[in-house]
Amino acid sequence: MDKILAKALGQDVAQLAAEEKQRLLSRLLARLAHEIRNPLSSLDIHVQLLEEDLGELAPPVREKLSARIEVIHGELHRLENIVRQFLSLAGPSSVNLQPVEMGRVAGHVCELLRPEAAARGIEISLHVPATLPPLTADPVQVTQALVNLVINAIQAIENTGRIEVRVTADHKQNRLMVDVHDSGPGVPAGKQATIFEPFFTTRTEGGGLGLWIVQQIATAHGGSVGVANAPTGGAVFTLQLPLQPTPNFHA
Repeated sequence: MDKILAKALGQDVAQLAAEEKQRLLSRLLARLAHEIRNPLSSLDIHVQLLEEDLGELAPPVREKLSARIEVIHGELHRLENIVRQFLSLAGPSSVNLQPVEMGRVAGHVCELLRPEAAARGIEISLHVPATLPPLTADPVQVTQALVNLVINAIQAIENTGRIEVRVTADHKQNRLMVDVHDSGPGVPAGKQATIFEPFFTTRTEGGGLGLWIVQQIATAHGGSVGVANAPTGGAVFTLQLPLQPTPNFHA
């Protein structure tokens, strides 16, 4: 983290306190968010122009391309939400609490990432009980947390494997849990805490912010995220969220 911050911000951060490093990281996230937002706006405008051009095409071609344009719209919207999340993480933590159907969120995320997983020979399965207690959370942030966990699982496997996403609830503990179990190599000994640090990564893919963002989202909700190696192999990441905000929770 120190080397990346020093390179990005042009100053030595090795001797700085943790709070100062966090402040510098917030500056970096804010800068990234603003840099990403400009091309996103341009892309959105050009997609709208493409939609206008579709009206001049033959109906079969128009229908085929319309479906693809819809996917692009959805992904642009998701990227915009990521930018908002970066800006939120760069400033004071806040969440927009709403009723959330976690089963539906998990299903959406699995369907969104299933094509990318399938291209690598990875199967994604979802297990959700018939009934789940109501969850009060920020739907955008919770969706992003689960997207990051599944993408992390895909990158851990690389090629050919299986990901299981399982949603459960513990009424006594007032908690909802989402487990993401991959068939990858697991987490090396001594790395189960450091993998949640910003910019920590052992892979060529990703920038090392995904799991850190999951942790920030979980903490902002009064929840947590952890990881363990499964007895059958692979890693299991568990996102825990309170069904209702805890007494010490501040939105």
